[in-house]
Parts: sequence; structure tokens; C-alpha cells
Amino acid sequence: MPSIDIHVLDGVFSKEEKADIILRVTDAFGHIAGEKIKSGTSVRIHEVSSGAWGYGGEVLTTAAARNMRERG
Repeated sequence: MPSIDIHVLDGVFSKEEKADIILRVTDAFGHIAGEKIKSGTSVRIHEVSSGAWGYGGEVLTTAAARNMRERG
């Protein structure tokens, strides 16, 4: 069945926020794909170490990601 992988920087989201992300992504996918497929959907959150991810030639850090979240 469907498998959804989400990559985030380590230490940006709390345990509760990650659980909420998993539930909401599963619900959103199920809304489109249907309940039968939703029940077999796997969602995984992969936490990447600070400094081990780059975007647009810039190295991303946990501190920078937290600042992005604070700014909205």
C-alpha cells in the first residue's frame, strides 16, 4: 500500500507534533484515496541531523529551521 516519507531536521518537531503530522497526512491522503487505501497507508518521519541537509546550496541547521518556524 502507499508509503509516505517525510524528512525533517532533527530537533525541530516535538514527539506530539510528529504524531499530529502522521495523523493529518494519513487523513489527507485517505480523503483523496479512500478509506480502504487509507487503512494501509504508512507514514514515516525521518529526522536528518543538523547540518546534513542542504537546500539551494545552503546548509540547513536545526537552529535555522526553528527560526523559520517562529517566523511562520
